[in-house]
Amino acid sequence: QVQLVESGGGSVQAGGSLRLSCAASGITFSDYCAAWFRQTPGKEREWVSYITTDERIAHADAVKGRFMISRDYGSNTLLLQMDSLKPEDTGVYSCAASVWGCSGVFSRYSYWGQGTQVTVSS
Repeated sequence: QVQLVESGGGSVQAGGSLRLSCAASGITFSDYCAAWFRQTPGKEREWVSYITTDERIAHADAVKGRFMISRDYGSNTLLLQMDSLKPEDTGVYSCAASVWGCSGVFSRYSYWGQGTQVTVSS
């Protein structure tokens, strides 16, 4: 059974940092495209970043230069370092895995975590 479990969310002030983790079990995470999405009430789910199986990365324009996605192969974990956080970064952040290649389209991802809340206050 595949499980993705996020951690590291919390409440910070604008300008602060958080590091999200997504621990995978039941799959070897590095065999999949892995991504982060976020969702705020009343808005559609928004792609944040992804990393390919050969470590090519992409970030949404809204987070480029502030967020960095990476993998920890030893622990089968996906990471998201978030710096210079803004109130508009507030939302539930979820990790996802896809065998169909990387994209910003959430329907292409087969496995999802339950999400972790990030709240940024001004």
